[in-house]
Amino acid sequence: MTPDLRFLPTGEKLLEKLQVMDVTKDRIRLDGLISPAAPDKDADLTAEDAKKIFRLSQLELMKAKVKRIEKETVSYSEFIEICAEGCSDPIQALEFAKMLDESGNVLVLGSTVFLRPEQVVKAMRPLLPRRSLVPLDAASSKELEEMEKVKAEIDAHAAKLVRRELWLGLGFLVVQTAGFMRLTFWELTWDVMEPICFYVTSMYFMAGYTFFLRTSKEPSFEGFYQSRFQTKWKRLMKSRSFDLDRYRQLRGSADGDL
Repeated sequence: MTPDLRFLPTGEKLLEKLQVMDVTKDRIRLDGLISPAAPDKDADLTAEDAKKIFRLSQLELMKAKVKRIEKETVSYSEFIEICAEGCSDPIQALEFAKMLDESGNVLVLGSTVFLRPEQVVKAMRPLLPRRSLVPLDAASSKELEEMEKVKAEIDAHAAKLVRRELWLGLGFLVVQTAGFMRLTFWELTWDVMEPICFYVTSMYFMAGYTFFLRTSKEPSFEGFYQSRFQTKWKRLMKSRSFDLDRYRQLRGSADGDL
């Protein structure tokens, strides 16, 4: 053992020696070298904020799911079922359905839900009245009244002509049915009339198919009526020299003045 270590103070003498030396006086402090703790960015995020973010993410997923549906319309009950698939609470499904309706992502009309509301707006746009910047004067109003009278007469005459054709068609079917009955039970037999009836029915089917190709309308009584009415109506318009463009212009101006 070295002489220096042999004469080191111990016990109370060592404490007195340390107090005299004041070891904390020239001590190097490292507290200032430690960087302050970075603030927690999530410390201000409350449970209510997290709930809102979660609901928003669910709503966005619901919007994307609705857009992927190929149907244009669904019933309201089916729409609620679609919303319920993305959440576990039925009340929350009703809230999501209401939010989608109010935000314009869907259009709820009664018990029908339109999944493509922009198409509904596009279809309804031609029916909305257009306001005109130039109001009708007295002469234009009188011209419009006269043209409306002529148009009403043309519409009534065209409808009368089409109904006459429909009554003639009904008479033809009655005569044809009576003739087939006569041939089946008196003149010939069903063995002979069966292929004849088959080919006549095939001809009617081909006539309906041709009607659809030419008019792009359903081959029904209503479709036939509308097609014949448009044909008769255009012929009467042309024969009476009715200026349809002028009428539409005056009609649009009158609707804009309302």
